[in-house]
Amino acid sequence: MKFVTTPISGLLIIEPEVWKDERGFFIETYNQKPFSAHDISATFVQDNLSCSHRGVLRGLHAQAGENAQGKLVRVLRGRVLDVAVDIRKDSATFGQSFSLILDEYEAKSLWIPPGFLHGFLSLEDNTLFAYKVTGFYDKAGELGVRWDDPDLAIDWPMENEELIISEKDQQLPLFKEIVSPF
Repeated sequence: MKFVTTPISGLLIIEPEVWKDERGFFIETYNQKPFSAHDISATFVQDNLSCSHRGVLRGLHAQAGENAQGKLVRVLRGRVLDVAVDIRKDSATFGQSFSLILDEYEAKSLWIPPGFLHGFLSLEDNTLFAYKVTGFYDKAGELGVRWDDPDLAIDWPMENEELIISEKDQQLPLFKEIVSPF
């Protein structure tokens, strides 16, 4: 596994080694030793899987409090634009976002520690998105910001009329309207 830093401290891209032969391929998606060597000592308590049509935008979400979540995310099938926004108040990159394409072919993962909003846009039908989280789901700790917040200026690669967004996500506040608990 190769761990690649990003412009935002704490966010790491994990590039696995892919062993291919006539049978198919093998990938080690998680191994505690290299994660610990890169100061990720997370204990994962829940695995989540979503299936999304092309144009589904999920986010931007975080979970704070006792069950604040770090996330290890990857795509099992399809392709997404994955986005993380730093909401750590004391961070030099507070309010900045980072995005990358995750797909089934390169099999990269992104480590998103607690203190980040997270969202993704499915770029293909039947995209399977998997994430391991460090905190149990807790409705009381939910936090979110609108995907189209002008202050965040995230460059989503589809026109608004192509997007499929839940009613709940359409009602989220703007970034300047929240008080970060991180």
